[in-house]
Amino acid sequence: MRHSLVIVGAGPRGTGLIERIAANAPELYADRGLDIHLVDPHPPGPGRIWRAAQSPLLWMNSHAEDVTMFTDETVDMAGPVRPGPTLHEWAGVDGRTFADRQLQGAYLSWVHERAVAALPPSVAVHHHPRRALRVTGPREGRQQVWLEGRPRPLLADLVVLALGHLDAELDDEQRALASYADEHGLVHLPPDFTADSDLSALRPGEPVLVRGFGLAFVDLMVLLTEGRGGRYEGDAYVPSGREPVLHVGSRRGVPYHAKIGYEWSGERPPLPRFLGPAEIEGLLARPGGFDFRRDVWPLVEKELGFAHYHRLFAAHPGRTTMAWADFEEKYAAASPAEREVLVAGAVPDPRDRLDLAALDRPLDGVRYASSEEFQEGLRGYVEADLERRHDAGHSPDLAVFLALLSVYGQLVRLGDIGTRWHGFFSHLASGPPGPRLRHLLALSRAGVLKFVGADMAVRAEDGVFRASSATVPGFSVEARALVEARLPEPTVRRARDPLLRELHEDGAAETPDGLLRVDRADGRVLDRAGRPHPRRFALGPHTDGRTPGAFTRPRTGGPAFRQNDATARAVLVFLRDLACRAVA
Repeated sequence: MRHSLVIVGAGPRGTGLIERIAANAPELYADRGLDIHLVDPHPPGPGRIWRAAQSPLLWMNSHAEDVTMFTDETVDMAGPVRPGPTLHEWAGVDGRTFADRQLQGAYLSWVHERAVAALPPSVAVHHHPRRALRVTGPREGRQQVWLEGRPRPLLADLVVLALGHLDAELDDEQRALASYADEHGLVHLPPDFTADSDLSALRPGEPVLVRGFGLAFVDLMVLLTEGRGGRYEGDAYVPSGREPVLHVGSRRGVPYHAKIGYEWSGERPPLPRFLGPAEIEGLLARPGGFDFRRDVWPLVEKELGFAHYHRLFAAHPGRTTMAWADFEEKYAAASPAEREVLVAGAVPDPRDRLDLAALDRPLDGVRYASSEEFQEGLRGYVEADLERRHDAGHSPDLAVFLALLSVYGQLVRLGDIGTRWHGFFSHLASGPPGPRLRHLLALSRAGVLKFVGADMAVRAEDGVFRASSATVPGFSVEARALVEARLPEPTVRRARDPLLRELHEDGAAETPDGLLRVDRADGRVLDRAGRPHPRRFALGPHTDGRTPGAFTRPRTGGPAFRQNDATARAVLVFLRDLACRAVA
């Protein structure tokens, strides 16, 4: 009897898992027969997010040279390295290009085909372009994966959920806003993948409130301006007349920091330094558990600061007043308060000091007398951010970016640590390309885009939506349309995906933030008693092992690659042992 593996989700994560199965099969599975069933209504490789059927105006958020689906020696894994081209090498484009998502989808399709071709001849892959509805079956026996529109289930010795970003049911606030919109003839667009949103109800010239200033907002901005016929001429935007007027705000009230626009040179900071495997093991070993703010965040601050000052002292020694060896020794031993004193003495210019609070919440405590004054102020903030992020004289910023990647790779091992870290990381490390922020400035000057402020509050009253912010006391703006420009929260209970909800009802555990709990070692789904399911695995943003993305920058350790390898090896060992027992 041939064994069977079902992978639900054929996007980048499912593709990465197949690549690791192919790499590890010669050692762990030899030439035994295996059927791999890929279940996804979207094309294998790109999946939903990177599919070809979306606007060519939508870009990737990374330089083409910073995108790879292949492992290298920096990945901490037991399996073999199988190198391959980055996106820019494969596509033959400039490495500093921000490729469109259609090109990335084509790259992912090619990676999928290459991974399948690398499997042993005894392994066959079958794609089922359907949705998986539920998984049933005993812990110690074969699983049944039920598909939409198919009366009989797929039989599986093992199931891996690689579901990617999922739609969600509305939370209480969103339900109330949607109900109010229905009652008063308003438009309310809840959190969604922007490329899938129907934006036709947003009328030309009419005000639209937009809550969210991250990457979903950038997509919305593009689709409602260039996507409606507008164009850029130098630093100016020429409207088509079909654009609505966007009033945007968020918790921070500012866009994510721009992507860094220069390349690294010289020695990299030796990371990890203060937050590595030993510190993670220490946190996990605490009898009473750990608290992120009390126990983890101080280590994060120290690690990011170390990277920042290592680069400052190495690349810009003239802006320091102390030898690096002396500073490093004192920095390592200092308390947070002592570090502040040390830095103040060793780094004279405040612009050369790392201030994480100011980077994270630049509008905290800032007030403007009028909305017009705030528009000017925020344009100045964005211009300054763009200038700094494209100036190699501020290369400690790039060192902090590298440290953020290192820290994320370590924190993944802790499981669910709440949402604060992910939001902080995204704001500093996952911002838009510089050209997108220049477009934002042009739209602001053209009056197509207006800024609301930090901690944007939205009220449904008097038959409209009304937004305000403490950034501009006493000011508010009203509109008949509200867009929630962010992805849905990946919670198990509110996922529209029936498979996840059924899994939860069947006993799968969730974290306080609603993520699916998985075994840190190999991704097996945990039940509410903490027991790993022997035949069910999960990878991706709906789990407490979520990573920054399914692909990564070359030579940065790629935590998703490490997880893929661990899961692939666990899958192959289980199936090999199953085959051996059958023969015996």
